[in-house]
Amino acid sequence: MSLPHAILTALLEKPSSGLELTRRFDRSFGFFWSATHQQIYRELGKLEQSGAIRALPSEAPARGQKKEYEVLPAGRAELAAWAAAGQDPRPMRDPLLLRMRAAAVVGTAGLAAELRRHLDLHERQLEMYEGIERRDFPPERDSEQDRLRHLVLRGGIELETFWIRWLTQALDTVDGED
Repeated sequence: MSLPHAILTALLEKPSSGLELTRRFDRSFGFFWSATHQQIYRELGKLEQSGAIRALPSEAPARGQKKEYEVLPAGRAELAAWAAAGQDPRPMRDPLLLRMRAAAVVGTAGLAAELRRHLDLHERQLEMYEGIERRDFPPERDSEQDRLRHLVLRGGIELETFWIRWLTQALDTVDGED
């Protein structure tokens, strides 16, 4: 996935200003594709320049007024082509796993505390995802779009559940060595 495609997706869901997009990334897209505010604004400029999006005309032009963007047909076509294309999974690169491998060689001092910290972070993230699920996906929301969005969230829930289970096992192993 790339940032331009994430932005096109967000704008097709709802035309937005740059500020609104950054807030949506902080609350939603950022869970699986993060970007800084500067990256989002820079990409909006590139997408506008390429003809994929345009700033909607404002009713009362004023200096410093926020621009709201919408996706143009070229942007929709680009996103559809990208969504239909294949892509191999990315190899996992996780510093915690590398730290554990290093601890196997140099000793586990401090490792249990780091594992507990990660466990706490994943438990909080899972709690947040489950709250979003309860709030945003009641049984009556059953359109195809809702089912696909819910499936993305379920992926996050399953990943957090995996990490919690794995970290618990890792702590049992490390604590058993003491």
